[in-house]
Amino acid sequence: MARVLIVGAGLTGSLCACLLRRELQSKVRVAVWDKARGAGGRMSTSRPPPEASSHSADLGAQYITATPAYAQSHHSFYTELLSAGVLQPLDCPIEGLRQRDGSTDYVTPRGTGSLVKHFLSQSGSHAPFPPATSLLVWIEFHLLVSLSSGADVFLEHHVTALYRRGASWEVERKSGGSETFDAVVLTMPVPQILQLQGDLGNLLSVQQKQQLDAVRFSSRFALALFFPPGAVFSFSWAAKYVSDSSCIRYIAVDDRKRGADTSACGPALVVHTSVPFGEEHLEQDKEDVQPIILQELHRLLPDLPQPVSIKCQKWRYSQVLTSVPDCPGHMTVLEQPPLVCGGDAFCHSNFDGCVESALSVLGALKASLANQPGS
Repeated sequence: MARVLIVGAGLTGSLCACLLRRELQSKVRVAVWDKARGAGGRMSTSRPPPEASSHSADLGAQYITATPAYAQSHHSFYTELLSAGVLQPLDCPIEGLRQRDGSTDYVTPRGTGSLVKHFLSQSGSHAPFPPATSLLVWIEFHLLVSLSSGADVFLEHHVTALYRRGASWEVERKSGGSETFDAVVLTMPVPQILQLQGDLGNLLSVQQKQQLDAVRFSSRFALALFFPPGAVFSFSWAAKYVSDSSCIRYIAVDDRKRGADTSACGPALVVHTSVPFGEEHLEQDKEDVQPIILQELHRLLPDLPQPVSIKCQKWRYSQVLTSVPDCPGHMTVLEQPPLVCGGDAFCHSNFDGCVESALSVLGALKASLANQPGS
């Protein structure tokens, strides 16, 4: 049984784990490592602190748009997610959203993080309890995953280096220690891939290095404002794109957007800044940027009630502006032992881009594993 490590528990990584489990089943043992305290990546759903009895909030991706072409080619994925209740059609208008012929918009009633958790659960994942993670969050995640043999999800596992050891890879962690795997898939943002120590830099061809160096991401900040039960907003929209602010680009009442019932908890408001604002303030601490965003928010919404709690998120790698040329879906750094890179930077920055990349990684990995000695 080949040991496969997937670095990154975002959408591409969780899809890779799920597809490997479905396609190869007992032939591989899959581990998923992520440096964060929770799975999801940019498909991130944030819970309010204990003192705020509020609705959860999506700080990353807000909704999913399926073009007619992808609705057809990825029909099985959409059908699965709709049947499982992970996706539902977006039934509220978003002000300022440009209309796209034939496209369908979907939201996640349990938050965008539920997409990642769904695919991890389908990989037969078992998630060890990270010390710094709250018991409530871990229990909720554990209830969503199967305990059968399959992928093991390890949070707070920050990969720092890769070393080729004959027919295997030795993977080092920031916290110390290392483990050996027969194949490695890197799904984190490209700049983080390029920061890895060890043998990766020597294995990349000149062309591959140039392609990875050319990848560009937008940056932005996101705020989640959690309100007490009974809080009332003076506006009726669920979400809107803002055109008269250099700071704020998008605002959403998260529960309205998802069609969620907040009778037992308060609403949550999500604010995304513009890309120019994010780039201008990128190197500042988010604690220093938060008051600037709040000041602009109160200019736009002067009657906003007082929140119970506020969370600020800096997305250094928000969306892909320049992807790897020709969008190949993956990049094979080494065929034996397999080392493959994937993610939206190798396709495009949305749900279907991550699906395309995961399918591409799966094809490359199946071919490489089939050619390994003893296969």
